[in-house]
Amino acid sequence: MFRFFCLLLLFTWPDNHTVRNVTAQDKLKRLIIIAHRGDHTEAPENTLKAFSDAITTGVDYVEVDVRSTRDGELVVMHDATVDRMTSGHGKVSELTWDELQQLTVVNKDHPEYGQYKIPSFTEVLKLCKGKIGIYLDFKDGNVAKAWQLIREYGMSRTIVVYLNAEQHLGEWKAHAPEVPLIASLPDSVKDAGAYIKFHRVAGVQIVDGRYADYTSTFVHDINKNGQSVWLDVQEPGENEASWSKVLALGVQGMQTDHPREMVRWRDRVK
Repeated sequence: MFRFFCLLLLFTWPDNHTVRNVTAQDKLKRLIIIAHRGDHTEAPENTLKAFSDAITTGVDYVEVDVRSTRDGELVVMHDATVDRMTSGHGKVSELTWDELQQLTVVNKDHPEYGQYKIPSFTEVLKLCKGKIGIYLDFKDGNVAKAWQLIREYGMSRTIVVYLNAEQHLGEWKAHAPEVPLIASLPDSVKDAGAYIKFHRVAGVQIVDGRYADYTSTFVHDINKNGQSVWLDVQEPGENEASWSKVLALGVQGMQTDHPREMVRWRDRVK
């Protein structure tokens, strides 16, 4: 079941005392787990089946990649083109919703996972409402329309938005100032001083990125400033050893390609 306290952690975690005294077990209990493109261990990524499996698995968020079609429909597809994941070819932005619905989504390395339709953002909101949070990786599209749909399906309190473009920062803050925003740190931001300057401009609530770019001291400094750190751990061979290494940095969340195993790992200490 979706743990509704996890968004609260964005604003209550951490103070200096908590950072110094929280145990490794406490960190693991509180860890927010994000299923990268859904649980695609037995289904093609970014399909309703992958998101449904993630709900069953018990993660806190599904990462959902949203793009706009030529006729303005918000659809779920990671790549700018449909070539890798479907039976068709071309850019999502140059195809209509009706044209996309003629295609089938498959994992070409695992055809046994089955064939599915490209879901609309609306369908994903319907599926996730009241069950799981959405980590919205907003690739492109109309921010006002996306926010209207989010509110319509009652997901405004259980969604976070990852920013892919600088202009999206102002748009999301204008349309949905209450929604937590996520951004990757520029390569030049490696210490507390540089981070403070970045945060004054961006003003996001969560930062993410590759765990190799972070140290425990850097994570601590970000937390002291009032922001959370959710890192990407999805990589070939990711396992409990790599997760434990990232957890030791003091992070609040991890995005994984192996959500079932990570949930079992986290839940052992409950």
